[in-house]
Amino acid sequence: MTSEHDFLGMLNEEENRALQTRGITRSFKRGAAMLREGEEPTRVLVLTEGRAKAVTFTEDGKEVVLGFIGPGELLGEVSTIENRPRSATVVALEPVTTLALTAGDFWSLLDEHPRIWVVVHKIVIRRLRLADLQRKEFTSSNTLGRVSRRLVELSDTHGRQEADGVTITLPLSQEELAGWTGASREAVTKSLRTLRDLGWIETGRRSISVKDREALRRFAR
Repeated sequence: MTSEHDFLGMLNEEENRALQTRGITRSFKRGAAMLREGEEPTRVLVLTEGRAKAVTFTEDGKEVVLGFIGPGELLGEVSTIENRPRSATVVALEPVTTLALTAGDFWSLLDEHPRIWVVVHKIVIRRLRLADLQRKEFTSSNTLGRVSRRLVELSDTHGRQEADGVTITLPLSQEELAGWTGASREAVTKSLRTLRDLGWIETGRRSISVKDREALRRFAR
């Protein structure tokens, strides 16, 4: 489901029709790399169904999760605009459907519908702001605080309201959560155990339910 804050949600009807006309539907299986770090920017993707993660890798091969992506989001636009190799890999977390545009078609879309430039600009600025907040967070809070903030964010963006709390629907492993918080898997496991002992969350295999979101939100602040 798209929102008024993602790329598709910010396009008007005419712009959306122009996008649909140029785009070609492409599907990816769970675990497939949709875009690869270091490759040339030959296309952009608009995610229409399913969810994915953006990652990069350290010199020793450790995965660092940069963020999670849902329907309506635009992918690969920065490297295409800069005409530079991609800075991250995007991996499907579940079966994914996209609209794919060649770099040439993307530029034509921007030229013929200049307001889309404004939409892209807003998206890039928002991502930069989130990256700045994340860097500040890494220097000012411990792992427990960072894990709490990530769980609040996930419950807001990928949560399903239940009678006794919010179930995070994103199929997230502890390794991925560790890569997103900039911590070791062991530190994240300990933090989850602490939050579970407090009664704020429940955990299962690749599943987390937030039982007291307000308590978690207050602690995350």
